[in-house]
Order: sequence, then structure tokens, then C-alpha cells
Amino acid sequence: MESYLLDWANVLLRWLHVIVAIAWIGASFYFVWLDNHLLRPEAADLKAKGVDGELWAVHGGGFYNPQKYKVAPANLPQHLHWFYWESYWTWMSGFALFTVLYLFNAESFLIDRRVHDWSAPAAVAAALGFLAAGWLVYDQICRRFGRKADGSIGNDGVVLGLIALFIVAASWAACQLFAGRAAFLIVGAMIATMMSANVFFWIIPGQKQVIADMRAGRPVDPVHGQRGKQRSVHNTYFTLPVLIAMLSNHYGMLHGHAHNWLVLVGLMAVGALVRSWFVQRHQGVNAWPLLVGVALLLVALIAALAPRPAVSTGAEAGAPVSLAQVQAVVAQRCQLCHNAQLAQKGVQLHSAALIEQHAQAIYQQAVLLKTMPLNNATGITDEERALLARWYLQRR
Repeated sequence: MESYLLDWANVLLRWLHVIVAIAWIGASFYFVWLDNHLLRPEAADLKAKGVDGELWAVHGGGFYNPQKYKVAPANLPQHLHWFYWESYWTWMSGFALFTVLYLFNAESFLIDRRVHDWSAPAAVAAALGFLAAGWLVYDQICRRFGRKADGSIGNDGVVLGLIALFIVAASWAACQLFAGRAAFLIVGAMIATMMSANVFFWIIPGQKQVIADMRAGRPVDPVHGQRGKQRSVHNTYFTLPVLIAMLSNHYGMLHGHAHNWLVLVGLMAVGALVRSWFVQRHQGVNAWPLLVGVALLLVALIAALAPRPAVSTGAEAGAPVSLAQVQAVVAQRCQLCHNAQLAQKGVQLHSAALIEQHAQAIYQQAVLLKTMPLNNATGITDEERALLARWYLQRR
């Protein structure tokens, strides 16, 4: 019953996380797009009101005219819509899901003793440490290197370069400490924590301070707007690397590679280049070299991860595989978690009939995705995976 309830918690939290993440990312992408498409107003009344950019759009049968003020309207409305709960709920639901799936099952999900042999409490503490350290290091980089000589916010080239180096180092460290699948997720969660913390500690408080100063008739410090813009720009470039880090942990060929940290860095670089291309395209810049870089990186990754010819097991590649051979592999590699007493994900594999019943799932998880056995805890070999593949394909 406990396992069943945890599965439901996993499903519902994942559903919530995806919903609120779509809301956050959608709002972020929309406002970046909007900023890059606003046109200087021509109407005298708009200029008199302080409107610095406007856009006419049509969607769903309605006409829309968003306007952006150079500073703010002369009379600030009492009711303003704030875009922050999307960010907070994305982080909270993601952390809850991470807790239910990974922290409560650290022995199975966080630890791969072939990578690093340590206790579950130590692995949990280290995983949480990655999230906290990621924000602290990132924030210090922005504070110490993100100011120009005149005190204004800037030097983004230096800041982004240092952030990239830090993320590469964190990716390497995570892949030396955790199971590959967990390492990818932890790096993605670390960057997502940086994004949400930007909203919580800097963007929203800065905006609220500006509004409070304006309503009180105090001078507005431009640093709040500059810093908010800086952190918002960082967030938009982080978005696709986070998504690819989160999604790629479902594919064993990625996180199971001997140099998985390089695979992760390459995938995140692809995401950052794609987002850069979109931003520059919105600005009217012909950024095709970025797409060339994306294509080259993807080709390099695909080539590097291409499966090598399997070592011969003494039988011809096309030789028939008996169910008894498959049953021997499954008994040794799979039945630890899929037996009459313990049926992980509702799957039992302790009989020939059950193996036949779940043949497609075995092929998908053990051969195509290589996600099972989890973290390869039972040490299944490439030759055994090839045997399972031949058996399944011969059945069709």
C-alpha cells in the first residue's frame, strides 16, 4: 500500500509540476518576445503618457494592445498583476517531487556504488547541498562581477562566462557522486533553484521597492530595474538547459554513458544556443550561425553515443534465443525488484508466462532506454541486453 500511495504522489506532483512549469515558462517566453517586438508609439497621447513601446496583436478572435511605459504611468494603478506564483509553485512542486522520488529512495535513486560508495544520509545531504550551493555561488558571481565601474549593472559577458564554467564544474562533480540519472536531475534542479531564487530574492523585491518609492514620492534607484532585467535575462537562457537536463534523465543512453557529464554539458549547451537563437530572432538579428552550432553539437553527441558492435557471445547474432535463456537473465538481473513478493511498478517477472506478458516493457526499458535495472544495480551486461533484444525481435 505504501508503494501504491507513493506512486500516486509521484503522478500528482509530476502533473502539478508540469502544469505550473508551463505557466512560468510560457509567461517568461512571452514577455521576452514582447520586449523584443514593441514599437515606438506614434500617437501623441501615448507619448504624453510616457508609453515607450506598444504592440498590436490578434489572438483567438480578439485584438490586444500591450503597452510598456518608459518608467511607469503617472498614476500607478492600485491593482497590479504580479508574475511570481508560477515560479514559486514550479520550484515547490519540483522539490516535493524530488523528495518523494529521490530523497525518500536515496539507496535506489541517488546512489550508484560503482560511481561513489556512500550512505543514504550523506547522499541526501549532498543533493540538497548542490541546490543551496548553486544559488550561493551564482548569486556571488552576479554580485561581484556583474557591476560596471560606474556602479551600474552590466558585464554580462563576464558573468555568463563564469556561470557557464560553474555549471560545467557542477555537472562534473554531480556525475562523480550520484547515479547518472540522479546527477542529471540534480544539475537541472540546481539551475531551476537559481532561477526561482532570482524571482524571490531580487526581481519581485526590486519591483516592489520601485513601486513603494514611486508612491511615496521618493527617488527611484535605477539599480532595481537593472538587476531585475539582468536576472530575468539569465532566467530565459537557463530555461532550455533546465528542461533538457530534466528530460534527459529518462534516457539511459545519455546518463549511463562513461562520460555522462560531457553529454549533459553538451545537451545544455544545445538548449542555451537554441534559446539564444530565438531571442536574437525576435530582435531581428539573423543568427543562423547559432543553428549551425546546434547542428554540429547534436551531430557530435549522436556520433559519440552511437552503440558499438556488441561483443560476440559465441552465438550468431541471428541465432534463435530460447525463453529459458531469457528467463535466466531476468532471474539474475530483474527479479530482485520484480517478483512474487515485490512488484515494482506493478510488474512481476518470476515466471515464464509473466516474462512473455511483459516482453515489450522488458525490451523498452532494458534494451532501448537502458533505464532498467535502475542504476544497473544488478550489473546487466551489454551482451545480455543484446540477447533480450534478439529474443523480443524474433517473437514479432
